[in-house]
Amino acid sequence: MTMLSVNVNKIALLRNSRGRDFPNLCDFVGKLVNLKVKGITVHPRPDERHVTRQDVSDLAGFLELHPDVEFNIEGYPSSQFMELVLAVRPAQCTLVPDEPGQLTSDHGWNVSENKELLTNVLADLRSAGIRSSIFLDPDPETVVSAKQVGADRIELYTEDFAHHFGLESEHVFFEAYRATAARAQELGVGVNAGHDLDIKNLGKFLQIPQVLEVSIGHALVVELIQYGLESVIGEYLAICAGEVSETHYY
Repeated sequence: MTMLSVNVNKIALLRNSRGRDFPNLCDFVGKLVNLKVKGITVHPRPDERHVTRQDVSDLAGFLELHPDVEFNIEGYPSSQFMELVLAVRPAQCTLVPDEPGQLTSDHGWNVSENKELLTNVLADLRSAGIRSSIFLDPDPETVVSAKQVGADRIELYTEDFAHHFGLESEHVFFEAYRATAARAQELGVGVNAGHDLDIKNLGKFLQIPQVLEVSIGHALVVELIQYGLESVIGEYLAICAGEVSETHYY
């Protein structure tokens, strides 16, 4: 079964737009936990335009009361980011190659060009008992480099799959992701996925065997507005469990 990790950045952005603590992030995460979501993801950026450093600390404290829910913190491994991660000690830290002012993640790591940085950071995470994941494009050979620098998992950057979903080109891109996941699994590297996955394309993507986790934020939040929290989360969990749910927003 694939674990759904809900990225709550957009909830924080909505809160920040009015300058007061509504919606409260911990309250919202509590609703997700009550609906049996087992993973929460945040991506704190240097400008704190959505999730803040205080949010990260607050959520870490809240999730200590729910030890069966994994906390995943993703971001570029700057000294400030690593200080926060090592202080909070989430279940997982996902490293992404973002520039400081980048709107959203848009590519995976060039592992060879960043070998020293990644090797050192991943060693620090391992010493702290934090599972690591690094953002990768679908390329089986890149997984070898990810293994060499010490990543526990990779997170496949799925925008290309999402962009081509439903088109004649879908098969070619899907096969690239399938091959990359298979190579990772051969090497003993776990496979996560995320970016532009949604309630329509997720079922197809999870035809790839043994995807351990999907991190979904923007699309899921839009779907919550359209269809309602309980229904949408139920649909996602059914897809992740490989089950057929009673309602389909397709």
